[in-house]
Amino acid sequence: MLTIKVLGPGCANCQKVEAAAKKAVANMSVEAEIIKVTDYADIMAYNILSTPGLVINEKLVAAGRIPQESEVMTWVADALTVA
Repeated sequence: MLTIKVLGPGCANCQKVEAAAKKAVANMSVEAEIIKVTDYADIMAYNILSTPGLVINEKLVAAGRIPQESEVMTWVADALTVA
């Protein structure tokens, strides 16, 4: 099972990233746990300069922007081949 983390304070952009991740996982029929990381210290542990951020299996894949659902699907597929 994949672990997907959405990094950010819970703003509208963070919610859009979370929605894109949920859609990608649902479209691919992949089992994944989606976690919201809102604690500033935890977010800074990923060394990002701006939120929202997206982490898949502890690998930072996007920061400071809202990725397209197709991008998230590619990253999920990549994470599955590595796992």
